[in-house]
Amino acid sequence: MSVIKRFVAGAVCPRCGEMDTIRVYRNEIREYRECVKCDYVDGQNLDGSPEEAELETRVNKQQPKQAEPKPDPNPAAQPLMFVPNPGQKKKE
Repeated sequence: MSVIKRFVAGAVCPRCGEMDTIRVYRNEIREYRECVKCDYVDGQNLDGSPEEAELETRVNKQQPKQAEPKPDPNPAAQPLMFVPNPGQKKKE
């Protein structure tokens, strides 16, 4: 069986942004689209099954849960607020 590649009128390449450079073809399992200008290739399964698992990187890796902060050992302590001395004049 020979593969028939067809251009898609008005389609814009997601990589280079050129119009009318995308062609589509398929085999028994997947459908592909490719750009003839920048060699962009993308595919999807015809039956709707999910793609292969994405490689784990630091960007898409699940972050470990942060430990909850420890309770304050002295809950009666209050913060100090420093205010300027009312007897001093402000410098201008």
